[in-house]
Amino acid sequence: MKKYFCLLLVLAMCLVACNGKKSEEQKEKSAEASVEQQEFFADDFSATLTKAEQGDATAQCNLGYMYEKGEGVAKDYYEALKWFRLSAEQGNATAQCNLGHMYYYGEGVAKNYTEALKWFRLSAEQGNASGQNALGSMYSNGYGVVQDYYEAVKWFRLSAEQGDAYGQSNLGLMYAKGRGVPQDDYEALKWNRLSAEQGNAAGQINLGYMYEFGKGVAQDYTEAVKWYRLAAEQGYAAGQSNLGYMYEFGYGVAQDYTQAMRWYRQAADQGYKYAIERYNDLKSKGY
Repeated sequence: MKKYFCLLLVLAMCLVACNGKKSEEQKEKSAEASVEQQEFFADDFSATLTKAEQGDATAQCNLGYMYEKGEGVAKDYYEALKWFRLSAEQGNATAQCNLGHMYYYGEGVAKNYTEALKWFRLSAEQGNASGQNALGSMYSNGYGVVQDYYEAVKWFRLSAEQGDAYGQSNLGLMYAKGRGVPQDDYEALKWNRLSAEQGNAAGQINLGYMYEFGKGVAQDYTEAVKWYRLAAEQGYAAGQSNLGYMYEFGYGVAQDYTQAMRWYRQAADQGYKYAIERYNDLKSKGY
């Protein structure tokens, strides 16, 4: 029996520019930018630096983002932290969330969940959806605070109702597990679908699972494969492993050990335990 391993709490990657300059997909494509685009980033950096040095909180947040991502300047977590802090201390909610992110992951500063919680809370209380989701994750996991599923649900819901894809998938998980709310597959399906349709891999994996096992919806392996594939193609190990499983046993696709090995291998390369086990088992059988 396949383990219930694909539903995972996700701390939103709230590290974004204050003006929402780019989607994640666009940021990935920026690695292939032309010389003209690279020059644009350099010009953009110069203008942003000037405003930031004049005390503009939005510019400071954006400058921190540019340092964190290496856009128009060499990547530098210490400089990113500096500018996020200056902006956050002026009350910029996005910078507060971003600063919390730096403390959470230990980027440019020692990892510190208590500090991360502090900045996430300040951001969340201003209504920032990413900050709300991040604060919910801290309560759900018990990082920097006593674990409290009811409080987690409160913040996930506020985030989800603003349309945040991570907040939606996390709220869906709470309904699926019955944590902080009565267990409800239909509510779980609703929120995971909203997340998945925005392209969020966690939501896609969760939605695929619900189709695979008929949770809140008629069992449909083809739909499960569709959503697992979307997550897998974004490089998410759980989606790759689940897609490998579907190929191995021929659920929703023609049984294909070559494809199963391919997807297991990609997940295994990321250290995904189940995929490592399945890959090694198939390899030992000569596939």
